[in-house]
Amino acid sequence: MVTLDASTPVSPSFAHAVGAAIASFLAGRRAELAAIGPELHAMTDRAATFTSGGKRLRPAFCAWGYAGCAQSLDLPPAVLTAAASLDVLHVSALIHDDVMDASEARRGLPTAHRQFEADARATSGRGDPGAFGRAGAILLGDLLLVWSAELLENSGLSPVQLAAVRPWVQAVRTEVTAGQYLDVLAQSVDPYARTRTASGIAELEALVSRVVTYKSACYTVERPLHIGAAIAGATSAQLADFTAFGRPLGRAFQYRDDLLGVFGDAALTGKESGEDLREGKLTLLAVKTFANAPDAAARRFAGVFGRPDLAAEDVDAARTIIVESGAEGFVEQAIDAEYAAALRALDAADWLGDAREGLANLARLAVRRAF
Repeated sequence: MVTLDASTPVSPSFAHAVGAAIASFLAGRRAELAAIGPELHAMTDRAATFTSGGKRLRPAFCAWGYAGCAQSLDLPPAVLTAAASLDVLHVSALIHDDVMDASEARRGLPTAHRQFEADARATSGRGDPGAFGRAGAILLGDLLLVWSAELLENSGLSPVQLAAVRPWVQAVRTEVTAGQYLDVLAQSVDPYARTRTASGIAELEALVSRVVTYKSACYTVERPLHIGAAIAGATSAQLADFTAFGRPLGRAFQYRDDLLGVFGDAALTGKESGEDLREGKLTLLAVKTFANAPDAAARRFAGVFGRPDLAAEDVDAARTIIVESGAEGFVEQAIDAEYAAALRALDAADWLGDAREGLANLARLAVRRAF
């Protein structure tokens, strides 16, 4: 049994236990796929590689949601395993996201589709190696989605607990997929043209807000809290308190991620510096840059935004436009406002007991991070 530490809400022992639960589960799946054929080692090897690291935030929010409602910092093995299933779901989404964004790196490694593509090039087989790589990654993401459900169902939770959890797990799967589609839709918009009018700016900001809410806030914070709380038998009032805390915190988390996607240190983030600029990722940061920069600067920004071949000097020029437009400062203020709203909701949840400190520290970790 793992005991949570409020001063270190994602402690090394917790992160190790999550990793061990996933690794143990995947070892069983490796034997299952090996019986089908040795060619499938590539799938299980990459499943293990991409699930072996990460921040473990989603399992942590699930664990602390359980702790608050159970009034205990002791985490039974079944709860830990259920929480770990959220990271398997997360890696599934990341692999699909990387295919859609044509990303090159994830957690300091070539993305899954690039690794499968390299396999095809090494064998000099028939067909397009890029297409093979994308197909392999999509199937790996699908497999991890299936396995996340299997890990949850076989976690050791009681039938009553599983029945309580399923609606929240079903909700998060639907929401993150819907949020991802909205994100894809947002990438099809011409941001320069749409930000030439007040109504266009408002429409884009509303679209980005929905992407942030359903692709990130619900998925990263709110629903993991609900899942952990439901395992512990939460009341409707407790679940509502977690929504009041989780949604604004999840938005703050994503806004921080958007800043790191442009200004982050690649050595810490594990992704190429300026990747969001190369992808043309329509974030609140980008919308505010297009809307607030002088027209000549907005045109220059449009000329580099979404160009996959951006050189380092192009990234630096884009960053300068972002800063001078005031967009970076605006997003920092948005982070502060959402974070403050989350902490007010946490303070109002007077039933949390010892879990309050852990959740406050976890919130700080999610928002005040450099990776």
